[in-house]
This record gives sequence, C-alpha cells and structure tokens, in this order.
Amino acid sequence: MYSYFEIGCLSRRSFLKAGLVSAVGFCFGCPVNQSAAANAETLQEACFYEKQKNKSVRCHLCFRSCTIREGKRGFCRNRENQDGTLYSLAYGLVTLQHDPIEKEPMYHNLPGSTILCSGSASCNFRCRFCHNWHLSQRTIEELAPNLLQLTPATVVAEASKRGAGLSFTYNEPTVFYEFMYDVAKLGAAKGINTIFHTNGGMQKEPMKKLLLHMKGVTVDLKGFTADYYRNVSFAKMTPVLETLKLIKEQGRWLEIVNLVVPTMNDNLSDIREMCQWIVENLGPEIPLHFSRFFPAYKMKYLPPTPIKTLEKAQQIATAAGLHYVYIGNVPGHKFNSTYCPQCKKKIISRSHFFVHSVQLQADRCKYCDHPIPGLWG
Repeated sequence: MYSYFEIGCLSRRSFLKAGLVSAVGFCFGCPVNQSAAANAETLQEACFYEKQKNKSVRCHLCFRSCTIREGKRGFCRNRENQDGTLYSLAYGLVTLQHDPIEKEPMYHNLPGSTILCSGSASCNFRCRFCHNWHLSQRTIEELAPNLLQLTPATVVAEASKRGAGLSFTYNEPTVFYEFMYDVAKLGAAKGINTIFHTNGGMQKEPMKKLLLHMKGVTVDLKGFTADYYRNVSFAKMTPVLETLKLIKEQGRWLEIVNLVVPTMNDNLSDIREMCQWIVENLGPEIPLHFSRFFPAYKMKYLPPTPIKTLEKAQQIATAAGLHYVYIGNVPGHKFNSTYCPQCKKKIISRSHFFVHSVQLQADRCKYCDHPIPGLWG
C-alpha cells in the first residue's frame, strides 16, 4: 500500500499581459529571477503523491496521475521529482490582480465585491483556444522575472487591507495547489470570501481537502463531447463531470462557464445535452455562463462567437430548465444581468463585470419574495 504525502498543505483576458507587469507594483514583494524558480528556497514538497521504486513517484493531484522519473517533471511542468521526492516549483511564485468578483465569472456571490486574484505559470490542460495562454502555456522559469515571491500570510494580509476576497485563477490553480491551499486555509480562518476558477481536472481527495476552505468554485466546462476534450484541450471530460458533482455534494457554491468556440463546440444538440445533464445531475439553480470566444493562441484563425449563437444557447439552457443563464464577454447584453425566475424582473443589473443595482432582500427577490440561490452576505 502506498501513502499520500501532504507535507506543505499548511502545517478572462486581455488584461493579463498588463496584469503580469502591474503585479510587480505591489509594494510587499519583489520579482524573482529565473533561477529562483527552482532553487531550494522556493521548493515545497508536493501534496498527494506516492513514492515508487527506483526513485520514481506517482502524482495523484489531477486526473493524469503522472508517473515521474527522478529528475523529471509532470505534465503540468510545475511538479518535479528530485531524488525521489516530488516538489512544487511554483510555491509562492504568483502574479496578483485586484478584480471584481464578476470577472471569474461568479454572479451569485457577494455581487459588486472584489477579489485579490493569484495566478502563476502553466496548466494541466493544453487548450488550443486559451485566452490566458500568456500564463497557462508558460513554464515557471519563463514567467519568473514577472512574478512575485510571496508568503500565504502576505497575500491574506493584502486581501484584508483591500477589503477583498481571495481567488485563484488565470492559469489552472491545480498546478500551484500547495500555495493555493495554504492561502485559502488562512484566509477562510479570517472570514475572507475564498473562491477559485478551475478546469475541474483535480482528483477527488485533493478537491475535498481544498473545498473545506473554499466558499465557491467556478468550473470551465469546455464542451460536452469526449472528442472535443481530447482533441482541443488534450484532456478528458469524465473527470470534470465528476468534479462538478463533488462540488455540489460538498455544499459549495458552484457556477459553470462554457466558452462557445465557433465550429468547435457550438453544436446546439451538444449544448442541449449539456444543459440537460446539468439540470439532472446538479439541479436547475446552478448558474451557467455562455462566454464569447475571441481569436486567441492557436485558434486565431476562427472568428469571434456570433452573438446569435450565444443567444440560441441561452434559450436552449432556459428551455432545459436552468433558471440562471448568462451571456459573457458581450458587454451590455441583457443577459449580463440576473432575472428572478418567478416574476421575471431584473434583480441584479450588470454591464459586463460591473454591478449597477441589487434588488434583493437578504436572499430573496425584492419584488416577489422568491428565494434566489447564492452567497449574499
């Protein structure tokens, strides 16, 4: 039998390029040089792995379960086997951005509040359409000159000073799990709103452990066919569906984003099947965001998603029984806002990421007293 090692687990879009630079302006840290990304001072023993023969290790953090030989890294490029011990190379090496919580997107959690977002390098997916490829498709060494080297306590203190929540986002936070966990645990203990945005590829045990200190999760559901996940994201769909069910079972607030990519995952029959699955497995009150694609990374040859396609998807989702269906990356669209499913009146008015008014009394519609699911106070 093997044993898990958990040492170290405490004892979206164009603004990203600017964000990497602006992070250096935070007064409490300084940029690290490239060699710092792999030196002894920044290494942290990884969570969730088993030691094997001949100094190999098996990682159990994400669905890939990489077997990593001595001196090599996992698929995520952030976990390295050094002499039979698995280390995170990204602990504390982050960029920070102060954002509206709506940018995640997360619409049913303290609307109008802000979050201090942490991001780092690399990902365990290889999405050809990635809007955030400047982070997600780079190694820690490539980004190190623009990253800050911070402690969990420093990040939490900065969030407290700004009156902000904590979010882990931009690249896939699974690949800096140890730092995310330590920050979230410390922040949750201080009553800070803690959330993260994920591709949903994390394994069950690390996800359950992390959810103990998270209030909400936004999950990217890339599409609804195995072929799309395999050929476009170089990943698997089934683990993501299991993650969605686990988050719901654990009682954490959940919102789903589907980036609609023209000719790739915009088949209306697949969208209908996806919406039906959400209703049947997660319930009708899970917010679903259909997000507009813009040409990026390895799919610059495709056009932006037609707004009519997003509107058809919204209609399909509503007809399937979902109560809260949004259209994202279309500033000023009607379905940026939240409508009461009973009286149909606008109860949260938004333009893109900005909240103009909230017509709720506690957790109920101000007009008809219908309960509105979410985290409101």
